[in-house]
Amino acid sequence: MLPYLELAERLASRGHCMSFVSRPRNLVRLPPRRHAVDLVAAALPLPRVEGLPDGTNSTNDVPYDKSDLYWKAFDGLAAPFVELLGTACADNEGTMPDWVIADCFHHRAATIALDHKVPCAMLLQIAAMIAAFAQSCSEWEPEAFPVAVAVAVLGKPLVHLGLLPLSPDGGRRSCDGGEDATVRWLDAQPTSLVVYVALGSEVPLSVQQAHELALGLELAGARFLWALRKPSGATNEDILPPCFRECTHDHGLVIMGWVPQMTVLAHAVVGAFLTHCGRNSLIEGLMFGHPVVMLPIFGDQWPNACAMEGMKVGLQVARDEDDGSFDREGLGSVVRAVMLEEEARKVFVTNALKMQEIVADRNHHERYIDEFIRQLRSYTTDGNSSTYN
Repeated sequence: MLPYLELAERLASRGHCMSFVSRPRNLVRLPPRRHAVDLVAAALPLPRVEGLPDGTNSTNDVPYDKSDLYWKAFDGLAAPFVELLGTACADNEGTMPDWVIADCFHHRAATIALDHKVPCAMLLQIAAMIAAFAQSCSEWEPEAFPVAVAVAVLGKPLVHLGLLPLSPDGGRRSCDGGEDATVRWLDAQPTSLVVYVALGSEVPLSVQQAHELALGLELAGARFLWALRKPSGATNEDILPPCFRECTHDHGLVIMGWVPQMTVLAHAVVGAFLTHCGRNSLIEGLMFGHPVVMLPIFGDQWPNACAMEGMKVGLQVARDEDDGSFDREGLGSVVRAVMLEEEARKVFVTNALKMQEIVADRNHHERYIDEFIRQLRSYTTDGNSSTYN
């Protein structure tokens, strides 16, 4: 969600009036808006579906075996979006939307927008991974970067938006003092000696995986801060191995719940990031020049991890060839190599800092946004009314 908000912020900063549409609980969690006058929030509650847990707001709230019910409810957002857009288009104050910019998962948004004679741009965060895959398929033999092929096939222009990295103050604020407690713990640690562990919010680890990760951290002997999402099927008693907290209390902290990730990654004591290599997390880690320990779980996390390992920004945790599992010994050895083995760490830090020069270059990313706006204006001026990718 935060990259979409970042795009809205960037557009609002240029004087464009933006409505950011999401579920109510998402909107409550948003950080203070830097351009409050030109950026307003609009809530679309997720429709109730029998069998879906009460209070469901996103995929984070849904067990894997009920994901089909979530997507059924998600499709139900079409009707309230029709009403919201219809109201905006009927406004007599001259504020009819110029564009709808939709997440690609909101597949009905383009049709709804076009029904209201509003052009639509679909934001595809995974497009770079697909393009890289297309380029690797020799039988397709694209003559240029695969984006050119996509333009020819789809008949729609594609515009690079860059990485949409969050501003250094991005991310929401904690309301329960959790951020203060986390920062106090970090403040007491030595510089660059803490590995931050966070594996995203979409797919929780199993109890067995959480135990192997915990014991791997213990074997590594490095200081760590672990943002742990409660494993599926776990009780409070069996989330971590017996005596794990006692054995690591002098050099480790486990937090169940929200952690101010950008604040943590920006802290001087963090020396590496153990991540699932989700797009957003990887970008955030590289913004601060951190080498990475990679534990991909699904989707584009695998090619992301392979790319980072190829660039020698870090190491992947070894997996069993048959079932894809990892063990404590493999995880511990990789954490030691990235954090504690001087020669290996020097290589990873050097390359991570090279990546930081690209990812943290604000001017570079701002040029992408300027070109995006230019394309939208050009497309509208030409009298087109279609879907834009």
